[in-house]
Amino acid sequence: MKTHTTNYFNTLIEMAEDTKVNCGTIPPAKDKKTVAEMQYELLDGNPYKYSSDDVLFLVYAERNNIPQDEYPEAREQFFSKGQPCMRTSPLTKNYGFGIHSNGEGKIALFGMETKEYQQLLADTTVKKIKAMKRA
Repeated sequence: MKTHTTNYFNTLIEMAEDTKVNCGTIPPAKDKKTVAEMQYELLDGNPYKYSSDDVLFLVYAERNNIPQDEYPEAREQFFSKGQPCMRTSPLTKNYGFGIHSNGEGKIALFGMETKEYQQLLADTTVKKIKAMKRA
């Protein structure tokens, strides 16, 4: 079975050009957790702990009530077909965050207003790609 990946390496996913916020904004809490809220909870305070694949699968597993002991098989099945990458994340599209992937493919979240985000934008050794537009 072919395995697909959403991981990037040494890449900054820039916030969407048409975002409506002017700084990294924590997704609002809802009765039922949103994808944005779950992704934010995984990434906030855990820089470079997870890969993009990890975050996308963990959110999928939580939303689908997959027991932890079934993760290996469920993850293999999940990535047996292509998945949208973090360029489509509501964090990069709607909430003013950039996502940096280091050389190991682990990701960290940076608000567009932060010094770190600006440094990554200016770093010519870091590949840049834009998040998908909101529309």
